[in-house]
Amino acid sequence: MTTLRLSPRAVDRRGFLSLCAAVTAGLGLPAAARARPVRERDDLRRLFEEQGVAGTFVLHELAGDRTTTVNGERAARRYIPASTFKIANSIIALETGVVQDENEVIPYGGRPQPFKAWERDMSMREAIAASSVPIYQEIARRVGLERYRDWLARLDYGNRQTGAVLETFWLDGPLQITALEQARFVAALAQQRLPVSARSQRIVRDILRLEASHSRGLYGKTGWCSSTTPQHGWWTGWVERGEDRFVFALNMDMALADAPKRIAIGKRLLAELGVPQA
Repeated sequence: MTTLRLSPRAVDRRGFLSLCAAVTAGLGLPAAARARPVRERDDLRRLFEEQGVAGTFVLHELAGDRTTTVNGERAARRYIPASTFKIANSIIALETGVVQDENEVIPYGGRPQPFKAWERDMSMREAIAASSVPIYQEIARRVGLERYRDWLARLDYGNRQTGAVLETFWLDGPLQITALEQARFVAALAQQRLPVSARSQRIVRDILRLEASHSRGLYGKTGWCSSTTPQHGWWTGWVERGEDRFVFALNMDMALADAPKRIAIGKRLLAELGVPQA
């Protein structure tokens, strides 16, 4: 996999386009596709501005080998992944065997939590839907820092940094990832091209499903990082329509009250960019 090293500061336009080329190469596309320019749609920033937030959006259409960005400089800036790391964390849990499958019940620890919905034991399938932090912190204790460092390198996930605090490195840092890198990582999962077992990818794809019909599926995971100023949120995933895959990653400034805006803005951007809605 392509290894990316990036400062958390904004990059200039030339650096942004170079990063896009590296990310596209990381999707495993043919050389001719990698040379295709990134389409910028900064006119669509208005969808963030109308909601009183700043943000970025990346769309990669696998069938057309085309990447579109809204606010491309921000798309190339690294942020703490927060609960979007549950995608990678679920894969790591399965691959290391610390969780047997998506239905194994995992204890939350019995301590008071900021949300009552988190105060119960649950399976990984339930925990990813509820975005339960204590369940995934229990998974983290089972995995351990040494194995995380190995797996972050194998998955080429963001800056690959765990630091020394096992239970919060994806919530408070130092782990960081760009929206472009999120799209690349999720694209590999959507195509079952991650360097892990087909079983693990199948299970994680299944627990990420948000909507399904006979012709279309929507998969994704949100995230909210409250440890930075400003706070920021994520929504990353993909849309399936037949054999087509439309991979996306949204990052925006947000407080907890803004949480519903992530999916609302994301769906509007998908629609504006021609991604099938039904």
